[in-house]
Amino acid sequence: MTLIGMLHYRKKPHQVKKAFACASIAKMHDVEFVYFSYRAVDFALKKINGWVFHEGKWVERTVDFPDSIINISAPKTDYQSNIRKALKRNIPFISHSIGNKMSVYRKIEEGHLFSHFLIPTINVTAFDEVLSFLNKFTRLVIKPHSGSKGRSIHFITLIEEDKIRCVTGLDVTIFSIEEFKAFIQKLTAEQKYLLQPFIECKTKSGLNYDFRLHVQKNESGKWTVNLIYPRVSGNGRLTSNISSGGYRGELIPFLMEEFGDDYYNIKQLLEYFAVAFTTHFESLYENRSFDELGIDVAIDQNQRLWIYEVNWRPGSKNREFSVAKNLIPYARYVAESKRKKRKRRLQ
Repeated sequence: MTLIGMLHYRKKPHQVKKAFACASIAKMHDVEFVYFSYRAVDFALKKINGWVFHEGKWVERTVDFPDSIINISAPKTDYQSNIRKALKRNIPFISHSIGNKMSVYRKIEEGHLFSHFLIPTINVTAFDEVLSFLNKFTRLVIKPHSGSKGRSIHFITLIEEDKIRCVTGLDVTIFSIEEFKAFIQKLTAEQKYLLQPFIECKTKSGLNYDFRLHVQKNESGKWTVNLIYPRVSGNGRLTSNISSGGYRGELIPFLMEEFGDDYYNIKQLLEYFAVAFTTHFESLYENRSFDELGIDVAIDQNQRLWIYEVNWRPGSKNREFSVAKNLIPYARYVAESKRKKRKRRLQ
């Protein structure tokens, strides 16, 4: 029987909702499932001192190395990184990094097929470039290369020749040119940022929103749409991230409200784009496959679609079972594919 492992930095699975969801779905698919942390790995004996869900509760159990590993969290220490690397040499991991925002942008740009959906983007380096970009577009977004959940995003507007408004969360600051220069220098001293023109995507009531396209691999290793939903800003924010005060809407009622008779065409556009883009995007990475992606897109006033960003560990809060329904069958597919390759090499 196939054994699927879930590697996590937490020692116990009791507070990890996705672990319970995966353990439940594994039983439905007649697959064994073990949860384990980095210090639960015994390389000498090739054993895992982990946790299994048995008769309604988590119990500790020592099992063999799993056939594939669901790696849902990144290592937090050098020790954890070393354990991860050692495991990965022998056991297939199902999740792989796509890189930061700028490297993803360049991948899509070089891939050409979907490059016309990209928002023009540059690195924030010299202040003169930032000022030139601002004079060209008048409204900009500055975001970190490796940010998440809408953190450290700044919305910049040229309101007068020498006055610049900056909105960060709920905070609004008016800068002079010199003050803005000092602000940019302080930002770039802390981490790398990129710069984009602001694409307006608003509801009829004036709230900013975007669409999250959540796609996953299925039991055959093919991309499928898990869920598409609008994320609408709340509390006067310009970001629509749920973790930053936004909320998740239902797709069909939202589309009917915002697009009227065109709602079905927009729905088809989003569904087709989700699978077609993801299939192409994965092909841009040599010898690397992904298990799930979250693509954030906007549709402007001309019904043109724009790619905001691509996420390789999209949030699944309150949707753990929906995600696990694809996650476990795909993890089994990865394990079986590895087993078949090993068998062919031995023949």
